[in-house]
Amino acid sequence: MLRRYPPSFRDLLLINRKSSNRRVSQGLLTDDDTWIFLSRSFCKRTLMRANAAKAFIRVWKVMEMCFKILSQEKRVTQRELFYKLLCVSPDCFSSQLQVNRTIQDVVGLLRCSRYSLGIMASSRGIVAGRLLLQEPDKEVVDCSECGSSGYAISGDLDLLDRLVMKTDARYIIIVEKHAIFQRLAEDRLFNHIPSILITAKGYPDIATRFLLHRMSRTFPELPIMALVDWNPAGLAILCTFKFGSIGMGLEAYRYACNVKWLGLRGDDLQLLPEESLVSLKPRDLQIAKSLMSSETLQEKHREELALMVQSGKRAEIEALYFHGYDYLGKYIAKKIVQANYI
Repeated sequence: MLRRYPPSFRDLLLINRKSSNRRVSQGLLTDDDTWIFLSRSFCKRTLMRANAAKAFIRVWKVMEMCFKILSQEKRVTQRELFYKLLCVSPDCFSSQLQVNRTIQDVVGLLRCSRYSLGIMASSRGIVAGRLLLQEPDKEVVDCSECGSSGYAISGDLDLLDRLVMKTDARYIIIVEKHAIFQRLAEDRLFNHIPSILITAKGYPDIATRFLLHRMSRTFPELPIMALVDWNPAGLAILCTFKFGSIGMGLEAYRYACNVKWLGLRGDDLQLLPEESLVSLKPRDLQIAKSLMSSETLQEKHREELALMVQSGKRAEIEALYFHGYDYLGKYIAKKIVQANYI
């Protein structure tokens, strides 16, 4: 006999994370306070459909584990949570992706942040330059003395929220690539251009975005500029820092901040040898198509993206080394002095 469950138990209503549910919070006078959010459109995890039952059970398993973590006043990374669930519920979880998606389901169900569930961010980010940081009850760290390795950004958002920060910088520069960050830190660019350098070593993680957002609120007078490859992925990275992402739509306001596009851009191609331009890959075109459909994409960004697709080419920051290894710092300085950013 089929057991009957009350509707409140057998169905879970989650905020829909699809692009069709994406909305944009627009600043009244400027684009400075624009971010992605998810509206009140719901999807359902149900016990009553065979193909959805496992996803339904995963939600309860993750909530149960989060309850235990919070009861013990502990925090775990998504990776640690995966291995814990793999041990206690191997029939429900077989991959990290399943855990990540279920965490997003729980966030959509409870309308909370993942950090409030006891889940820490796994951070790849580092920061260098004219920034003094002090953790509670710790010595002050001078990020200008951390060398090319920089200061590793903690995945503990509570710790990042309690950092005491001081700076005499005039700019914050996001660097897409770790190798470029190391070059700029090694050359001590921040002594020539009073700045803070920050990188997530590619696509931005939550902790790096959180710290950047904190810096933007603590030092609101400092413009934030991004140095990324001239390709759709580089623009996607910039847009994630600037607007947030669909998957994080319930939390985007905690991480989004106003970011200017310093380079590379279409007008920089004249600085590069023709041989350094590489053909766009199918993945690039997929990213471009997704960005073009976004209502958050500004007109000048859209024009740059259209130029990429029309030319069928992409350019990497490293191509500037054609002019010498010290040219990158000069390129950045000239762009900033001329206010050549969008």
